[in-house]
Amino acid sequence: MNLNWLPPSLQHRRFRYLWIGLLISIAGNQMQTAAVLWHIKQLSPEPIALGGVGLVRLVPLLVFSLIAGAIADVVNRRRLMIVTQSVTAILSASLGVLTLLGMDSIPVIYGIISLSSAFWAFDNPARQSLIPNLVPREKLTNAFSLSSIASKFGSIVGPALGGLILAKWGIAYAYFFDALSFLAVIYALIRMGPVEQATDDKVKEIHDILHVPSLIASVRDGFGFVLNQPVILSSMLLDGFATVFATVTALLPIFAVDILGVGAEGYGLLSAAPPTGAAIVALILSFTKQIRNQGRTLLLAVGGFGLSAMLFGVSRSFTLTFIALALTGGTDTLSQIIRSTIRQLQTPDHLRGRTVSINQLFFAGGPELGQLTAGVLAQLFGPVIAVVSGSFLCLIASTGIAVRFPELRRYRGDEAFAAGGSQIESAKPLP
Repeated sequence: MNLNWLPPSLQHRRFRYLWIGLLISIAGNQMQTAAVLWHIKQLSPEPIALGGVGLVRLVPLLVFSLIAGAIADVVNRRRLMIVTQSVTAILSASLGVLTLLGMDSIPVIYGIISLSSAFWAFDNPARQSLIPNLVPREKLTNAFSLSSIASKFGSIVGPALGGLILAKWGIAYAYFFDALSFLAVIYALIRMGPVEQATDDKVKEIHDILHVPSLIASVRDGFGFVLNQPVILSSMLLDGFATVFATVTALLPIFAVDILGVGAEGYGLLSAAPPTGAAIVALILSFTKQIRNQGRTLLLAVGGFGLSAMLFGVSRSFTLTFIALALTGGTDTLSQIIRSTIRQLQTPDHLRGRTVSINQLFFAGGPELGQLTAGVLAQLFGPVIAVVSGSFLCLIASTGIAVRFPELRRYRGDEAFAAGGSQIESAKPLP
């Protein structure tokens, strides 16, 4: 069969299987995320209950993120993904069954979501590390671009479809659809067959990589590098402050029901607004060769994110709320692309894994902590004040970072490689 009409990376059978599986699975996962927030809103009118979802997701990420990447380099990544995807599917199906039986409660939902987050912490580095083994090096950029498109597509379709399922059939069936979506990835992993994977001759067993002194030393070197690189550090801090202070999706069910007066279908559409904005920006940037003045553009993107979140907080119109949410997704995507470029260009290859793992604490942990913060503020002062005040703090924090780190303001993106290895000469690979 002639597949030359496909994008370069999709011409490779094993990556094509994985990409199609992820396209379906991510949509199911986003559907579950929207359903969980809706479910919590039905069980408790207290905003703090919605914020608790962020906490139970955050704790497993903090516990496992720094070791999950090391594990993915030791065990067979494809088999690890089969395990993580299978367990997560069972957990989602269990949540659906418990809901149908009337045995659902906030502690039960928290417990299952926490377990799912723990397995996701291991699944994500395994998945990211598997992709380079599925396509040639020259097609890797295209593969990651398509993975991003799959993520954006799932984030748009999942919540919108979830809203329809919530309205027509109920919460339990949203969980069942999510559980079924995992089968697409599991099937893809089985069909692709064995995948070649490089191993470190010094590492014979899993417990070797978990040797505590070596693990601590390696992580310490990674943190030391980040702390000595102002552009990388400031970009991570921007991400952390923005997601902690200006997270708005956690309170979306409250705004949808209590402020805008829309039902489950309207909630599903609003949930799809941020990824819609993100997809539009990603599509525009895919035709752009170079983003100029990246430091200033990054600061403006984070400021735009805060202003968009503030607009969401004060809006009383469904259309304006949708636009505001789409703007948060678009500005966040612009910020994310620039931050990722900065890390890749300014980090030596032997430190990239540890830099990515540190950044994941901001990228994945920040939104969960932000969800908790939003819930607490909404509980104390109401949802509108929670969103507006958080957005204002985001603007203050980004302004402070711009003042504190002039290197970021001056960063253009076309500078020569700046992260010299001499600062971390003592860095050694995990044994």
